[in-house]
Amino acid sequence: MRFRILGREDVARALDMPSCVDAVERAFAAYASGAAELPGVIHLDVPESAGEIHVKAGHLHGAPRYAVKVASGFYGLDPPAIDGLVLVFDARDGSLAALLADRGLVTDVRTGAAGGVAARHLAPERVEAVAVIGTGAQARYQLDGLAAVRPGFSLVRVWGRDPARAARCVEDLRGRPGLPPGCRYEVAPSVRDAVEGAEVVVTCTASREPLVRAEWVRPGALVTAVGADAPDKRELAGELLGRADLLVVDSRDQCARLGELHHALEAGIVASAADAVELGEICAGRHPGRTSPDQTIVCDLTGVGVQDVAAANLVLERAGDAGRVVEL
Repeated sequence: MRFRILGREDVARALDMPSCVDAVERAFAAYASGAAELPGVIHLDVPESAGEIHVKAGHLHGAPRYAVKVASGFYGLDPPAIDGLVLVFDARDGSLAALLADRGLVTDVRTGAAGGVAARHLAPERVEAVAVIGTGAQARYQLDGLAAVRPGFSLVRVWGRDPARAARCVEDLRGRPGLPPGCRYEVAPSVRDAVEGAEVVVTCTASREPLVRAEWVRPGALVTAVGADAPDKRELAGELLGRADLLVVDSRDQCARLGELHHALEAGIVASAADAVELGEICAGRHPGRTSPDQTIVCDLTGVGVQDVAAANLVLERAGDAGRVVEL
């Protein structure tokens, strides 16, 4: 067996956000068009240490490689411990092509890229104010994804349960490469203060209770929720999904089991998963997406394996002889 091992720094050099946004957009379109294989997610809980492990896999028809990813989050620790790796296999014979020992970087970037794809198709053309609910890694990567497609925002308000973490997040954002020069970053005293007036609202927490209420969201805004990747997680009040002019999901099947859509269906606020449009259908041109500046849009992103395989293929296309080759 002969395969390449790439570490986090190798992956980081090969995986820029704008390129990943484009790759993930193509992957969503392929998935919606039936040109991808996407098995169900495996969830493993480690209750003694508030840990959760997700295993996701995917294959894009015609791609030279498929991927299996293991990602973990131990949220009971301070700070939370986030880790992961990606196994990449040759699609011709199933042999192991590469191990991306990326410590969760592929997950971070491809999740931010999915937010970027959503913003490309669903955000208002002019975005000035952005609300970020959450202070972890996705607070940074979601803004990276947004900046790749709507680089003109000038104000970001960040809310987190821990004001000290929110302050650290704001300081990090002020010096982060790729974000708009001159943008102001502020700590919001409440979720409502962050959300009101924002054209784009991004929620990226591990919350088990709704954080964002419908009446706080301005007409015409895009609300992108990326935190509800397990059945007991939720960030949005159900009424927000019920009032949305357009409800978009990354996968109807998965969001009906895991995401914000899952809770709205259980409460009877949304009648059927068929009422939601898949983001890939918009990427593939089968649905127009935003058709009016007045549309309030909710996008529920639970994370699908085609994002991981798109990012992993991008890394290997660009990595050259980085990392090291192992023979066993």
